[in-house]
Amino acid sequence: MKLNSTTLYERLSNEEDARACNGISDKACREVPGNFLKILLAQLSTKLADSFSSSKVVLPWLLATAGAPAFFTALLVPIRESGSMMPQLLLGGIVRQFQRRKQFYVIGSLLQGASVALMAISAAQLDGAALGWTITVLLVLFSLSRGLCSIASKDVLGKTIPKARRGRLGGLSASLSGIVTLLVTGGLLAFQQTTITFIIIMLVVASFCWLLAALSFGSIIEHAGATEGANNGLKVAIRNLQLLRLDTQFRYFVAVRALLMGSGLAAPFIVLLATPHTDLTGVLLFVILTGLASMVSGLFWGLLADRSSRFVVLLTAALSICVFLFASLFHAMFERALSSTTVLVVYLLLYFLLAVIHQGVRLGRKTYLVDMAEGNKRTDYVSVSNTVIGVLLLAYGILSGVIAQWNMTAVLVLFSLSSFAAFTLGLKLKEV
Repeated sequence: MKLNSTTLYERLSNEEDARACNGISDKACREVPGNFLKILLAQLSTKLADSFSSSKVVLPWLLATAGAPAFFTALLVPIRESGSMMPQLLLGGIVRQFQRRKQFYVIGSLLQGASVALMAISAAQLDGAALGWTITVLLVLFSLSRGLCSIASKDVLGKTIPKARRGRLGGLSASLSGIVTLLVTGGLLAFQQTTITFIIIMLVVASFCWLLAALSFGSIIEHAGATEGANNGLKVAIRNLQLLRLDTQFRYFVAVRALLMGSGLAAPFIVLLATPHTDLTGVLLFVILTGLASMVSGLFWGLLADRSSRFVVLLTAALSICVFLFASLFHAMFERALSSTTVLVVYLLLYFLLAVIHQGVRLGRKTYLVDMAEGNKRTDYVSVSNTVIGVLLLAYGILSGVIAQWNMTAVLVLFSLSSFAAFTLGLKLKEV
């Protein structure tokens, strides 16, 4: 079994010497092949679970089918994204007190699976506003659990996988998950008359996928790590905020990450611009393009991030500027003169490019953050940056929403200016 896992690892990572390590201990180096595959399986299971319980597709369809007010649908994405980030400053202070931290990922995955299972049970018993409130509360629990997984996964990744293989692992996971997303979306296209029963089945499958992720991650061989300075979680959280003031490179990183949030926030606006020119089938094409973008670009970005995650950050910032400027000019000057079919094709292409860029943004900044520090400092970096980004994400989301109500071109220009600021500040980032 060990020989098989080593051989498979060598093929997946293109590594002639599977024990060649950089940035991890000698003991951890011996376990890299097996741990690489276990983390890959956990990531794939999680991404499959995300596809079957998507807050952008599946849960909105569930609420709409059950007759829940649109107010609850509007809450789904903000709760899903920000709820998993904002508590991480406090959670990070707790996690760093333990020498081995994979158990926090296991707990988080089991809680996510339980939350989605309860959503499935609720969907079978409730409807209307009652279901809306229940899904909202369960999504809060889901997001908090996801935050726990985020901290633990990056820390364990940094302890068990060499520096030159972390981006490749994320890229493989993203590319393979793209195939999964295509399959899931194909199912949605085949069942456009979505019923409650069909959605319940999807949620149940998602719940089992999180169970598989917990089992796979729990089998990782993790050696004891640093716990220096372990303290009360709240005290550690307050102290860690000082990192933004004292650590210049970390402050630059957080600022660049915040300024690049447009690559993720802009997607719904592109879909919104295309909506008058399409129907349900056209909208689902955007979801298919998301999976296609992950499939074709994930491994590319992962390999490039292993060579220079700083370059990936700068490149995606530059590409974001171009996409947003073109989108704003197209919407303001050319859209009205073209047929609906042509306009839809242009927005589909823009969405695909944006999805590819966003995949690069995510892999670039994740790899940079994991490579930037060791031990407890990595845990502190993850918890502080995610908490700050969670707060800023809500603020940026509200600001862009208000501007979009006034003028859609203006919000695209805002994203372009933000990306330009990210590129300029990103030049100050050091290679890691």
